Amino acid sequence: MTPAAPGPSPGQVLSTPRAAGLAGILFAALMAAAIVLARIALPEGGGADRVEVTAGQRDAVTTALELVPFAGIAFLWFMGALREHSGDAEDRFVSTVFLGSGLIFVASLFGAAAAAGTVLDADQPQEFGRHFAYTLLTTYGMRMAAVFAFATSTIGRRLGIFPRPLTLAGYLAGLVLLVVGSSVPWSELVFPAWALVLSLYILRTGRRRPPPGP
Repeated sequence: MTPAAPGPSPGQVLSTPRAAGLAGILFAALMAAAIVLARIALPEGGGADRVEVTAGQRDAVTTALELVPFAGIAFLWFMGALREHSGDAEDRFVSTVFLGSGLIFVASLFGAAAAAGTVLDADQPQEFGRHFAYTLLTTYGMRMAAVFAFATSTIGRRLGIFPRPLTLAGYLAGLVLLVVGSSVPWSELVFPAWALVLSLYILRTGRRRPPPGP
């Protein structure tokens, strides 16, 4: 008889959901704070060639830009913990979409932050830098966030690790980000809100999961 392959240790099984939950909560908090600060300090629109940035707005944007790298790191940790949580049973096609959309989202997030930083670095801030930052975040970054929500919900549905309401919430969040993400202000907050709900569920179910037997 061929010996069975050794499974994950109890520590691995229990620590992965906790890591995913904590990383998701951290990402949601940092991302939401960065979006709120950037929206308040540099509201979209105006149409002027020059952007007048007050001292308070500059401080708010600076704080938002300092939060973005940590939000990206937390999101990457969140992705890795989710993949480990799903195990080897995940579909390769969906997992590739999951991984690719997540990485492109982080790249778009960092690019938008760099573009927003030009509004602060320039002696005479231009409307172009602000418009480019918002376009990169809302048009491209949020589209990739929508694909990530779709892929995550699909993996959770196929493996049976997410309940039906949570799966439907993921599809709804992805649909909102995909359709109205670039036209409705503040709609990008849907993504960190979904990540927070998902993380809280993973953290709660991970704590309730009994340790496997020997």
